[in-house]
Amino acid sequence: MYLSNLKQSISDPVKSKINWARIEEADNFAKTVKLFRQGKYDEDSFRRFRLQHGAYGTRMTGDYAMVRIKLPAGEIYPNQIEKISQLSEQYSIGSAHFSTRENLQLHWVILEDVSEIFRGLAEVGLTSREACGNSVRNVMCSPLSGVCPDEKFDSTPYALATARFFLRNPMAQNLPRKFKFNFTCCEKHGMVRIVDVGLIPQIRNIDGTTQKGFKIFLGGGLGNKSYVGHQLEDFTPEEDLLYTSIAVMRIFDRLGDRKNLARNRMRYLVNDMGWEKFQNLVFKERAIVRATQSVITQLDVDHTTNEVKRPIRISDESGSDTIPDGYARWLKTNTVKQTQPDYRSVFITLEAGDITSSQLNSLADVIRNFSSEGKARSGFNQNVALRYVHEDDLPRLYSKLLEVGLAKSGALTMTAPIGCSGTTSCNLALTNSHRLAKEIQRKFLELKLDEDDDLSDASIKISGCPNSCGQHGIATLGFFGGGGRVGKDMYANYQMSIGGRSDGDTMLGQTLLRVPAKRVIPVILKIIDIFKENKKPDDTLKTWIHRVVNGNEDSNIKSIGDIKKIIEPLTIPPTIEEDPDFYLDYGSDTSYHTKTGKGECAA
Repeated sequence: MYLSNLKQSISDPVKSKINWARIEEADNFAKTVKLFRQGKYDEDSFRRFRLQHGAYGTRMTGDYAMVRIKLPAGEIYPNQIEKISQLSEQYSIGSAHFSTRENLQLHWVILEDVSEIFRGLAEVGLTSREACGNSVRNVMCSPLSGVCPDEKFDSTPYALATARFFLRNPMAQNLPRKFKFNFTCCEKHGMVRIVDVGLIPQIRNIDGTTQKGFKIFLGGGLGNKSYVGHQLEDFTPEEDLLYTSIAVMRIFDRLGDRKNLARNRMRYLVNDMGWEKFQNLVFKERAIVRATQSVITQLDVDHTTNEVKRPIRISDESGSDTIPDGYARWLKTNTVKQTQPDYRSVFITLEAGDITSSQLNSLADVIRNFSSEGKARSGFNQNVALRYVHEDDLPRLYSKLLEVGLAKSGALTMTAPIGCSGTTSCNLALTNSHRLAKEIQRKFLELKLDEDDDLSDASIKISGCPNSCGQHGIATLGFFGGGGRVGKDMYANYQMSIGGRSDGDTMLGQTLLRVPAKRVIPVILKIIDIFKENKKPDDTLKTWIHRVVNGNEDSNIKSIGDIKKIIEPLTIPPTIEEDPDFYLDYGSDTSYHTKTGKGECAA
């Protein structure tokens, strides 16, 4: 990006160059809902149609839907945020939810109102088309792409071009299952090995000529059974990016298991076939694609540089330069220096991805007044990134965020856990993972654990069932929900794993033990105590656990079995007479029981 000293006026707002929407889809959806209500459209066909348009089923009811709004590459603009705020107030529950896949979700929308949301989204160029269903889902890109000091080049234009190419593309409308792309900036800031196609930008020099390309990983993914992806080749030139993507998708479309819905993600195909055989098949298919595709079949990558203009600064009439309490803590745990001098990226902490409609409006104002690129990026961790914030403006930004309740610290630390929607809305959930994530965050911020450098790079991720929407498999401390029982009395329970990670040393966490929901916080605190007692001077919790799970630790804790022995007493359930609250899940005042509906991930 080109840095300019020009001031950006409030009357010259930045808007998206790409219109992802088609207004006729709203009309078509409204007509189809009417036919469905009249019994002229069978339930299975309507479910597929609904999902293809980004309306997901809601827990235990067919009258409501969750609308999943795609934010390709995570980009979102102030006018779009304001429109979503308006739609949330009119048709949803007055709040929205940022997901781990850079979508923005509106829950509990009456089915007949979904088309009205589609119309509103179309006004600002947004769509939910193919945000669900057996298609190419939202194409993700690291929120630090373009500003990361360790990246070779900005992969954002390639992510946007990939999203444009496959959106509504006939070849991607009826895949065996959903198909996901993740672009990133570097090994540290992406999750390229746990997705169908993951891409890291690379550069190589050939006879003095610089060539752009990618390191591509295939066949990863999280779920009931998770796999780490495989690197396709040392270097894939940028001109082969689309050919490779088409080749992989065609193989999956042809050979994916359409009969066994539990095993029809591409990672199962790669595992069953064997990596070497699948890899060779990709090379052969890519050669065919390259030889047979029309010359007009190419990615439309926009290499136009975006001019960065620092917003006009309105002077404080009071003349006060007082920095509010908590600023230093927030600066340390919520901001990162960019490769561009004097600028930082600011991550806004949300509670498990939730934000009110009023806060959305405030967020739009904050972007206009503080981001020199005039837009925001959704992150991988249910948060929002404001990039190109000048360092001189950071105290004022913090003060503004304080006013609107968006100034929580710890966005880039262990104190900001990921929690899927859980039993608040999901048909498959067994526990309220969403509320548990909030409880952990509130407690850990109260204890000021975000200020502990030893815990800064660790992560906590929670799913309400084994299906990994909360990405528990790649967490330092991961949890997925289930049920436990003492006699006839049930309680919310979590399977805990440790040692997962998604960087250059990506690995899946190893199972530790089952932990009752009301004992998760004490167990995490106990593990921190064990770490503190056995760490080496330069250890972080993440690096120490990595050594333990790989059998390389030489302290009193030699294995995860040693950790298990210490924390097992904390997981013993009391009787319901001894502790009635133990048998209530977080956010519930009624006795716990497991109840699920029909999932739609494979509909």
